[in-house]
Amino acid sequence: MTDAETIADLRTAADYQFGAGAGEALFPPDDPLTVRRSSGGRPRQVIDGDVDDTPGSSEGDRLVSYGTDGRFTLGLAGGRRIHEAFPEPRHRVVVGEESEPFVREGRNAFAKFVTAADDGIRPGDEVLVVDETDAIFGVGRAELSGAEAEQLGSGVAVKTRDGNPADDD
Repeated sequence: MTDAETIADLRTAADYQFGAGAGEALFPPDDPLTVRRSSGGRPRQVIDGDVDDTPGSSEGDRLVSYGTDGRFTLGLAGGRRIHEAFPEPRHRVVVGEESEPFVREGRNAFAKFVTAADDGIRPGDEVLVVDETDAIFGVGRAELSGAEAEQLGSGVAVKTRDGNPADDD
């Protein structure tokens, strides 16, 4: 399977996971993208740009990793594309300013500091951690539903995978 065919399939999977339009947002047809594959030829990561496709290479920004379960895990670059493609509150968990330095470092977002969340979020979903002004602090996996994240006063709401350093806004 060629990279173009693989990207077309990945667009379909992104639309299924994130909603209509996500595939085009994550993998625009005119953008150069690199697909890193497993030794068996299965797509593992999609990198922004035409870069070295050797697994472990540090070139390029990771948009997504593609898991064996058929779901994407967002990299910060992919999170930024989802952020631009979908209006608030889609795919977002809003945290207070006291969480900013920690989430930007890649630490987890706790329910105690969640001020709002997309009601469509389910545990295990890929989400964006943002502030009240919709500035992106990081991306990660929801541990609670959107409603639970807003209502519960303790526990991890989002396991942050990639933080957005303050100078990268």
